[in-house]
Amino acid sequence: MAAIEHRNMGAPDETRTPDRTRLEVVKLGDATIARLTAQPGWRWSECIKPVVGGESCQAAHLGYVVAGHLHVRADDGTEADLAAGESYRLTPGHDAWVVGDEQFVALEFEAKTAETYARG
Repeated sequence: MAAIEHRNMGAPDETRTPDRTRLEVVKLGDATIARLTAQPGWRWSECIKPVVGGESCQAAHLGYVVAGHLHVRADDGTEADLAAGESYRLTPGHDAWVVGDEQFVALEFEAKTAETYARG
C-alpha cells in the first residue's frame, strides 16, 4: 500500500443514483468513503427502500454532515436532527428525511455502508 493516497470525491470509483439520491464512493486502500447527497423531498422510506427493501434502513452509519439538515427516527422511537458541522453514528433500524429546501450532504466513513448503501 502506498504511504500516501488521495482521491477527489468528484472522480469516484462508483456512483449510485436512486431517486433524489447521489452516492459517490471512493476507495483508499482498505478504506471506503462515500459522499451522500440527498435532495429536498428525499426520504429513506420513499427513495432507498424501493431499491433495498425492508421496513427501515438496516445500515450502520458513521459520518459527518457537510451541508443541510436531516431528521432521523429510529425504530425504537428516538429521534434526532443532524445539521452541518455535526458527526453522527446511527445503528441499523431507522428512517430519515431531508428537512427544508437545502440538499443534505454527508461523508460516510462506515466502510460496509459506503460499499453497499443504496445498492439493490
